[in-house]
Amino acid sequence: MAVKIILLAGRGDSSKYMFNGLKDEYEILNVIIEESVSKKIFIQRRIKNLGILTVFGQLLFQTICVKILFYFSKKRVKEIIQENKLSLKKIPNSKLINVPSVNSNECKSIIEKIAPDIIIVNGTRIISKKILNSTNAVFVNTHAGITPKYRGVHGAYWALANNDKENCGVTVHLVDAGIDTGGIIYQSNIKTLKKDNFTTYTYLQIAEGIQLMKKALKDICSNKVSLKKVTSESKLWSHPTIWKYIRLRITKGIK
Repeated sequence: MAVKIILLAGRGDSSKYMFNGLKDEYEILNVIIEESVSKKIFIQRRIKNLGILTVFGQLLFQTICVKILFYFSKKRVKEIIQENKLSLKKIPNSKLINVPSVNSNECKSIIEKIAPDIIIVNGTRIISKKILNSTNAVFVNTHAGITPKYRGVHGAYWALANNDKENCGVTVHLVDAGIDTGGIIYQSNIKTLKKDNFTTYTYLQIAEGIQLMKKALKDICSNKVSLKKVTSESKLWSHPTIWKYIRLRITKGIK
C-alpha cells in the first residue's frame, strides 16, 4: 500500500521550494497552508519574551539591513537557485487546503480525514500536542540550523558569528511539542562563499534541506529511521538586532 504524505506549511517561498523539490520523487497528496500570524500579535509576543529594546533592534535590522543585503545579493540568490534547481512553481490548487492555523480544530479534522502516514512540516508556527496526538503520522521537519546547538532562527548566521563553521548547516528531525527539539534524522553542513551573507545562507540551507528530506522520507517509508545521538549544548536563537549585526560585521566580518 502506498505511503500517504502531506505537507503542512506556512505561506513562505520555502514551502514552494520544498514541494517542488520533492514532488518528482514523492507524491504529496495535499498541502495544508496556514495563515500567517498578524504582525501586531507577532511583535507583541516577541516583546513579551525578549523585551522592547531587543525587539526594536530586531525590527530595525529586518527593515533596513535585510533589505539592503537582499538588494545587493540578487545575483548570488539567482545563482544558488539555478545551481540547485529550486523552483517557485505554483502548488496545484487541487492539492491546496487553507486553514487559519496548524493548531486549529479545522486542521485537526482535515488531518484525521486524510489519515496520512507522513506529515512534512515547513515554515509553520509551533505545532501543539493536540495536533501531534491526533494522528499516527510521523511529523518530520527541516530546520535551518544544526540542532540542538542552534535551535530557533538563523542557525547558519549564528554558527558563523560564533566561529563555529562545523555547525553551520541544516537538520531534518522528527517533530515534538518543543522548539526544534525532536529526534535528529539527518544533519549536514552548507558551504558558504565570501559573497554569501545573511540573506543567502537561507537559500543554501533550503537546497541542502530538500536533499536531506528526501533521504529522511526514504528511511521513514522503509521503516529504517536511525536517530542521531547528539551531546552538544542546546540553545534557542532569535533574530539579530541591528547593533549586534553591525558589531559582528565590523569585528568578525560576518555578513
